[in-house]
Amino acid sequence: MPFARLATATTPTCHIGLGLAAVGRPGYINLGRDQDLGENRSEDALRTRTHDLLDAAYAQGVRYFDAARSYGRSEEFLADWLKDRPDVDDVVIGSKWGYTYTADWTTDAERHEVKDHSLAAYERQRAESVALLGDRLDLYQIHSVTPDSPALTDKELHARLADAAASGLTVGFSTSGPAQAEAIRAALEVTVGGEPLFRTVQSTYNALETSAAPALAEAHDAGLTVIVKEAMANGRLAEPHAPAALRSVAEETTLGCDAVALALVLRQPWAGVVLSGAATVTQLASNLHAPVVDLEQEQLALLATLAQEPGAYWERRGRLPWH
Repeated sequence: MPFARLATATTPTCHIGLGLAAVGRPGYINLGRDQDLGENRSEDALRTRTHDLLDAAYAQGVRYFDAARSYGRSEEFLADWLKDRPDVDDVVIGSKWGYTYTADWTTDAERHEVKDHSLAAYERQRAESVALLGDRLDLYQIHSVTPDSPALTDKELHARLADAAASGLTVGFSTSGPAQAEAIRAALEVTVGGEPLFRTVQSTYNALETSAAPALAEAHDAGLTVIVKEAMANGRLAEPHAPAALRSVAEETTLGCDAVALALVLRQPWAGVVLSGAATVTQLASNLHAPVVDLEQEQLALLATLAQEPGAYWERRGRLPWH
């Protein structure tokens, strides 16, 4: 398990990872992108921004970096950064397959990504990922598994994934949608040769969407590393969009709403790595205050009132425009 490398890390930020969804492509659903990125979203501009974020994250103790085939040129940007820094040998690199990026570096494409969990898509995209990241790729995840995903039942795909695991690649999956818990539990039942196939799970969990928590605890108890994505709810928990209860707690802690929102996730006993989706170095620095946030019981009770019904949360997320 590549995440064993984090066990020897002593920095409080080692359990925060950097996700590259927001900076690997010009368009995404996060709020505030016009302010964060400005008008220049050329490949060179976002490559530079990604490298600046990776430099800042690494310098401050972050050791997990998360990309995907559908995050535009995120793998390419990450690969370039790694090649320029051969002494950086203590990080864990994860990526995902299952979506193909189709926006052609625009923000107004009719479709930004196309989902395909077939064996053919896996073989094509793994070859693409390996061509960029080579043996630096530690973790390869099925992107956004839902209960109806063929990736849960395709025995030939399972066999190929098991072969990859036998060669040293850690195999995992991510989830999305209102039925995350069902998808997680179904994935935990997938075995090859009597052994569990998946070693990691990456799911959405935040102050607004807490429904996956029991299933994630089960995954943790089964030995999987749990990675939490969208802890900021695509910007809905960051200023100036944060709800009043979160702003109130943040004022009491004298830290930002983002740090409090991430701290709420970090304190979950099953959370192995929590992703920052920062698009600026300033945002990243604020996110990395999360480990020092000490939340009291009254504050936790107030934040618990923010949880929404999963269907309502995902319906709202589905209406977020690609900026």
